[in-house]
Amino acid sequence: MPTAEQPFRLREFEALFASVLEIEQLSPTHTRLRLTGGPGLAATTRDLTARETECCNFFVFTVTDDGDRAIILDVEVPPEHGDVLAALTQLARDAERSAV
Repeated sequence: MPTAEQPFRLREFEALFASVLEIEQLSPTHTRLRLTGGPGLAATTRDLTARETECCNFFVFTVTDDGDRAIILDVEVPPEHGDVLAALTQLARDAERSAV
């Protein structure tokens, strides 16, 4: 991703993570987020994660509807990108805290 676009993508993730209900770090390479929001949440999440995968294809994002106006977002990376996942998880934690 071009450097000029990175702050915009970061803001998109911050906005998405403002809807975090729960963060679960399952392993150094797998984080699960439970997000809540309106009817467009799953589509917005799928769009954002698809665009992120285009530039950083080591990410594996899985979006699952939990049936309760919430979605589960699983984020997985190979071991050599655990630091990137740690930073993304911290971003989610920071957004969760500022939303409270």
